[in-house]
Formats: sequence, C-alpha cells, structure tokens
Amino acid sequence: MEIERKFLITDPPENYRDYPYLTIEQGYLCTSPVVRVRRQDDEYILTYKSKGLMSREEYNLPLTKEAYDHLLLKTDGTILTKKRYLIPVEGQEGLTIELDIFEGKFQGLMLAEVEFSSEEQAAAFVPPQWFGRDVTFTGEYQNSRLSGL
Repeated sequence: MEIERKFLITDPPENYRDYPYLTIEQGYLCTSPVVRVRRQDDEYILTYKSKGLMSREEYNLPLTKEAYDHLLLKTDGTILTKKRYLIPVEGQEGLTIELDIFEGKFQGLMLAEVEFSSEEQAAAFVPPQWFGRDVTFTGEYQNSRLSGL
C-alpha cells in the first residue's frame, strides 16, 4: 500500500542540492490502472498502481535494462525525467521528502511527496514552511496524468 501526500513547490530550500538524489526516467504503458516503467539511476522497475489519490495499492517488480528499454519503446505520452532529492523531515524520524525537480518538457515543475505508514499519519502531517499547495486530492499533478495519456 502506498500512502502519500503531494505538494506543489514554488520556492524550494536553498540547500536542496546538498542532499542525495536519484535520476529518474519513466514512461506509462497504461494509466487506468497505472502501469509504469522506470529507470532510477541503474535500477529498472515495472510498477502497477491501483486507483486512488492519497492511498492505493502499489507493486514494484525489477526489470533488466534490456526489458526496460524494450518496454519504454511501447509507452505512450511524454517520458518524464526528473531528479529526486531525498530530504529528511525535521523532527519526524523516518519521514523523507522526495523533492522532484522535473527536466525536459516539464522543466521548472517542482513537486514534493512524503510517504507514510498510515492514513492517520498522513492526515496529521504538518508540512514544512517551504511547501506550497497540497495537491494530493486534486490528481492534477499525478505523474501518470502529466504523461498526457
């Protein structure tokens, strides 16, 4: 189960580049349900996500580079590229902000996601000052929607 909240960021912290990051490329084979292929640095993943906004089923399966390259050719819409900075949440041990800085077609778009172990924890989360609008329940910034499918 994936439980996460998502925020639109307009003014990230000045030091975000000091944190570790992942380089991500992903494309979508389907958006209802979501079936995605992702390269995350040197890791290749096939993901299934059920319907939902804050909470939904998610399954990840490893792929070889060859399988990823083959499936990526079969995706529709925009292939998303971004850097994901991993920033610990101050005062909330175990929580990490995943700050996505998009490249390519969506250059300039910044989104932050935080994953939780329960819906109660997600509802009680107080975002840092630099977080912008909570877009969790709008669906407008789901990556599968950004892909244009």
